[in-house]
Amino acid sequence: MPLSPEADRRSLDDLVSGGLLDAQAAADLGPVAAAYPVTLTATLAAAIDPMDPGDPIARQFVPSLAELLAAPEELADPIADDAFSPLKGIVHRHADRLLLKPVHVCPVYCRFCFRREMVGPGAKALTAAELAAALDYIRRHEEVWEVILTGGDPLMLSPRRLAGLIAALDAIPHVAVIRLHTRVPVAAPERVSAALIAALATADAALYIAVHCNHARELGDAARAACARLSGAGIPLLGQSVLLRGVNDDEASLTALMRALVKARIKPYYLHQGDLAPGTAHFRTTITEGQALMRHLRANASGLCQPHYVLDIPGGHGKVPIGPAYLAPGPEGGYEVTDLAGNRHAYPPAPADAATSGAPAVLDDDGRVLRSSPEGSGVR
Repeated sequence: MPLSPEADRRSLDDLVSGGLLDAQAAADLGPVAAAYPVTLTATLAAAIDPMDPGDPIARQFVPSLAELLAAPEELADPIADDAFSPLKGIVHRHADRLLLKPVHVCPVYCRFCFRREMVGPGAKALTAAELAAALDYIRRHEEVWEVILTGGDPLMLSPRRLAGLIAALDAIPHVAVIRLHTRVPVAAPERVSAALIAALATADAALYIAVHCNHARELGDAARAACARLSGAGIPLLGQSVLLRGVNDDEASLTALMRALVKARIKPYYLHQGDLAPGTAHFRTTITEGQALMRHLRANASGLCQPHYVLDIPGGHGKVPIGPAYLAPGPEGGYEVTDLAGNRHAYPPAPADAATSGAPAVLDDDGRVLRSSPEGSGVR
């Protein structure tokens, strides 16, 4: 019997009934579904083109046999959450901020998830006692300036439970910022109800929401409306995306994604290099490829569309920016700056050159002044 278009897909059989897998493929994928959870919301299922074997939405959520192929460098806990977890539900890697993971379920399960070993329908939320202990830990650590709610997806909490958690954090004097990382606005926009928005109200702490979105088509009408309800309530929205092979690893797709986020009033924040989670090598690009894409984005899209391209260093050493460099030491002091067209310029410009043209010098491959930049050259 065909699955209703309004129903979420929660098993391989549901994906078959929904026309996203054939029966033989589903049978072959049994070991993948046994290892990692499968859920795809009706909203995102409707965004998939079933006639496109490389559909970028399907690629993120429909299981693949490639998930059983673990590369030697892959790790069950690629960013060392466990090593920095002083008690259940807390990851305290940086002094002034920490993660609080109240739930371990999500509206959808991304096939590239770096916590894929830890989340799923069988994973339990923190008990009342465990959550109380986590909050007590935050109260005791006055250096904690920001609390980041993640998991799992914190917007899977009921509005009642979410309101209680936000109020408890808001009441801690040294917690200035509460940030939530979520897929809900794009995956299950119907959950962004008046009750949920009311649950996010704070009296003192600033509250931000980071929306996980990897392809422009995820921002359909319902998702944009959900984001508008959040931003209309005064909640700043940030965008976090993962650079994924076959999803957004070409110039057109990445540019379209960043522009779609900005149009939805979501400021692009992070573009993550894929983490070394087991069975995810088929999603990862090289850093060199990512840097080339960021060069294109910088040259061809508004400054509002520029995320930080970051690598979360394995072992829990934190995120660092890995975007392309435009500045290097000059051969005779000062600097060489590469413009958006790939030309190199002396900074500060050579005095004679600056006096005659007011434009920076263009350098040859040996760092010698070749000529002055023609007026109006370069990309702005």
